[in-house]
Amino acid sequence: MILPPSVLRGFSCRTAHSWRALKGAPQIIAKLCSNTGWEEATTDLAASGARVLAVAAGPDGQPRFLGLLALADPIRPDAAEVVQHLQELGVRVRMVTGDSLQTARNVATSLAITGSVCDRNALAEDCAVYAGVFPADKFHLVQALQKKGRIVGMTGDGVNDAPALKQAEMGVAVESATDVAKAAASLVLTTPGLQGVLDAVVTGRRVYQRMLTYTLNKIVKVFQVALFLSLGFLIFRSFVITPLLVLLLLFANDFVTMSLAEDNVRPSPKPDRWAIHTLVFSSLVIALAWLIYIFAVYGVGRFLGLPLASVQTLDFLGLVFSGLANVFLVRERDHLWESVPGRFLLWASLTDILAVSGLALMGWLMAPLPIVLIASLLLATVFYTLILDQIKVPLLRKLTSA
Repeated sequence: MILPPSVLRGFSCRTAHSWRALKGAPQIIAKLCSNTGWEEATTDLAASGARVLAVAAGPDGQPRFLGLLALADPIRPDAAEVVQHLQELGVRVRMVTGDSLQTARNVATSLAITGSVCDRNALAEDCAVYAGVFPADKFHLVQALQKKGRIVGMTGDGVNDAPALKQAEMGVAVESATDVAKAAASLVLTTPGLQGVLDAVVTGRRVYQRMLTYTLNKIVKVFQVALFLSLGFLIFRSFVITPLLVLLLLFANDFVTMSLAEDNVRPSPKPDRWAIHTLVFSSLVIALAWLIYIFAVYGVGRFLGLPLASVQTLDFLGLVFSGLANVFLVRERDHLWESVPGRFLLWASLTDILAVSGLALMGWLMAPLPIVLIASLLLATVFYTLILDQIKVPLLRKLTSA
């Protein structure tokens, strides 16, 4: 505590009048006291990163400044690293504090938060740091950012943070938060620090990638199978695949599709938004490519002089193999070899290939095919997938842009 000597001399607590002691932000206490001359000391303490409180006391309506309290509020050792990783992931980190501009600027520099530092009078501005903020201002700040189209995440620990935590799309209550703050938040951290926020961002983006893969795969398969069955019947005047094989196709595709929930995906480097037009357009382009492939399989079967039942088996295998290949094609926005698929996806795909190939080889539930033809179809599918991968990359990269 810093006590000016002039204040210590001549001040006595013995008075017949009502006496009050006050503490709070220096800029607020300053409005209540008549004596000044302590602004320079406040600036120096705040510039060192300390949280500064002013103390005043005296009769009602006539408090006198007594001194300053400089409180050490050290930054957690992992805070700067977490902030850096969040910024690398495209998350705009903003600091909101009730401390002075000098203290906020010092802390922001330590955390490598770059940008302008504003006070509570500039809540409508797009600043990196907001200093001198009142508890009620946090709620209005979240609203102001949302009106600009931002997706807002808010961290807090006190009762006065609850309205802002509730308003934000992602309210995060830290481990030491009050029960009110935890009830208002969408996510409650169970460990000290903000590492949980980074984990939540990465996990959320992994979930998004899995959902995107499932959506792309579903649209492509529906268009490919539906158009092949309908156009094939209209063009060739015969069933290109039997109803029984259609039923087997559903089972063959579903087990692999379910394994996407455990797929090993890479989180996107920037924030994601659903781009419906790009999603549908990309899916239709890929579906058209697979439709050309399956019609080519039918044409090859006819060219080889296979009976209709054998051609239908060949078409069934072509749909199964292309369906599996499509999963590996769309699960990665970059080239398909850039990331390793999940263990369940690999095992489900391998089991699928062995099962349908065994049925076709033995002639169970379908006309038999020689193993050479089955292996050739599988290799042709892999080769076609690698070609289609070159077309896919520029299409799907647009789905992961910020």
